[in-house]
Amino acid sequence: MTTIDEYITAFSEEPGYLDYGRFGPLSTAAAEESLAFTQVLQRARHGSLDVFAEQDARVRAAASEVTGFPADRIVFQPNTTQGLMHTMFGLTGGVLLSAEEFPSLPISAVRAREALHTVQPVWLETDHGKVTPGQIREQLEQNVAAVAVSLVDSRTGYLCDIEGIRQVIGDRLLIVDAIQGFGVVDAPWEAADVVLSGGQKWCRAGWGTGIMALSERALEQLTPVFSGFSATEEVEPWGHVPPPAPDARAYRVSNPDPIAQARLAASLEEIAGVGVPAINAAVAGRVSRAIELADEYAVAVVSSRDEQERAGIVVLEPPAEQVTLLTASLHNHGVTASTRLGQVRLSIHAATSDETFEMLRAAFVSYSTAASY
Repeated sequence: MTTIDEYITAFSEEPGYLDYGRFGPLSTAAAEESLAFTQVLQRARHGSLDVFAEQDARVRAAASEVTGFPADRIVFQPNTTQGLMHTMFGLTGGVLLSAEEFPSLPISAVRAREALHTVQPVWLETDHGKVTPGQIREQLEQNVAAVAVSLVDSRTGYLCDIEGIRQVIGDRLLIVDAIQGFGVVDAPWEAADVVLSGGQKWCRAGWGTGIMALSERALEQLTPVFSGFSATEEVEPWGHVPPPAPDARAYRVSNPDPIAQARLAASLEEIAGVGVPAINAAVAGRVSRAIELADEYAVAVVSSRDEQERAGIVVLEPPAEQVTLLTASLHNHGVTASTRLGQVRLSIHAATSDETFEMLRAAFVSYSTAASY
């Protein structure tokens, strides 16, 4: 096992980075893996290319360690959205979801309805974007075959209670877009039927990486609509069209990028080595520290303060006329964050350093001083 301190030293981004919810700088392991495999591909030395074929099994084994899903029920995806499209186009019946989710989720559901007419989005009314078991219970219609949620809401930072939702929905499919918490939230993945995540945010594996994990129930009920030539049990099915593979391989479109698989595998192996609970505890402590700093300088925090309802995102909402001032103060002090819809989002990882917090403090000082005039 790796200690949390050893895990943290594996990252080398510049101080001031607080935007993991947009993109997580590559871990050292992922960067080195990418370079090493690129050099193998560049030289193409005799006998060296077989290693690329090994990366699919490797990444699925690493994802299995993190999620608990068997490796044969995990398939590599190039991003979360492609996995969502596979899922929504494969559904039959109603899918209950919030229109306020990150656009990938509602757009996938609507596109599937428009194209196939086999799935029907049922729009969930929420409490300011928070999806709760109680709201789902009240709005669960008989024709709903599946419920789709984000593990962590990208705008509010709210951590969804997927275990509570499972208790409410019974044997309906539970689809979880996990990208804003995967790798740092100790989630009860066994409660979900479909878990989808990219690796470019909290896993810090770069773009072009992701997974789709499916329960036995999901494999039975979903139809692999976009099932390509590499998604059968034959290596190259010449002259005939065999059925999709009976496991998660059915949700492949083509041969995956083995270098992307190697990056994600390296990142997930690191996460499994230290354990998600240890990473989650480190993130939680740093999130509390950011909230305390915001309170000290009277910067309004609108995301949850409850550790049971938050992951790595802190949302700040200054008065509308001061949003630009806060954004400029952060920028001028070298703090990277996201500003959207009148709010500033800080995304905090286990590796967020003391120096970064000092930079954040300096930005708050500048903002507070300017705002008082």
